[in-house]
Amino acid sequence: MIESPTRQNIDRAARQLIEGELVAFATETVYGLGADAAQGEAVEKVYALKGRPADHPLIVHVSDLEQAMKWAQFDERARRLAAAFWPGPLTMILPRRVDAPAWACGGQASIGLRCPSHPLAQALLARFVALGGSGVAAPSANRFGKVSPTTAQHVLDDLGADAPFILDGGACEVGVESSIVDLTRAPARWLRPGRIRREGIEQVLGEPMADRDEQAARASGTLAAHYSPNVPLELIEPAALEARLEAFARQGLKIGLWAFEPPPAHLAATVSDWVPAATRAVDCEAALFAALRRFDRAGIDRILVLAPPSGGEWDAVRDRLTRAAAAHRG
Repeated sequence: MIESPTRQNIDRAARQLIEGELVAFATETVYGLGADAAQGEAVEKVYALKGRPADHPLIVHVSDLEQAMKWAQFDERARRLAAAFWPGPLTMILPRRVDAPAWACGGQASIGLRCPSHPLAQALLARFVALGGSGVAAPSANRFGKVSPTTAQHVLDDLGADAPFILDGGACEVGVESSIVDLTRAPARWLRPGRIRREGIEQVLGEPMADRDEQAARASGTLAAHYSPNVPLELIEPAALEARLEAFARQGLKIGLWAFEPPPAHLAATVSDWVPAATRAVDCEAALFAALRRFDRAGIDRILVLAPPSGGEWDAVRDRLTRAAAAHRG
């Protein structure tokens, strides 16, 4: 059931969280499937509804730094990042306080925390805190491993009759999940790209981050295969596009194409649906998941996506597409 973000509905949603029920709500990144992170049975409902592995941790959303410090140990690095980027699309993996509930941690001694900037998320969290809550565990509000939802209708489409109370905050402005930094070791580890770019984080930290390694904390959205549409997706470099389309034409396959330019005229019949890709990285991020969902409804056999340019501002788009393609390899 999709509900408008009135004061009454926000209060109702906050009370449902306190009562151990689930609520889906908008953030600036994607829609989250929320549960009171302090209630084990409530968090278990999130895992069950998503079909998420029990050892895959959730991100706990907090209203501000004061609430965050009830869950984790903050060193000077974490405080600087919070001051620079919260509220906003940055998740920090931090050592969990020994007295903080571990239900959302996937069996780890660390916890992922984020303070979202979306006005609806902020209003919901503020009311939740006023009622006695502290943190809301909220992964993306879709089945595990599939395309993340960026509208309330996407949540309903994914979860169907199992969908909980959905607070409609409109289309998500950012459109890809938060950047994730692991601060449980030094130097910090870069786990997932997002709207907050690596260069900006390193500038605040005052030192380079290391890349993710085998000892890095487990975190949301870092599995090799993730964010995948139902239709097989292939990420392709521009020089190989025409030959690949010709091969699909010989097989009689219907293709969905996400590219900066329309397909060559002599192959246009093979492309059943062309979605123009934006030339700015931030616009591609905002449109990416909606485009993949459109292709899933288009009655096509394959999705071809032109690989985005290299470079820091495109890392989030390339990361999501690479993981989406990995689900269909082999």
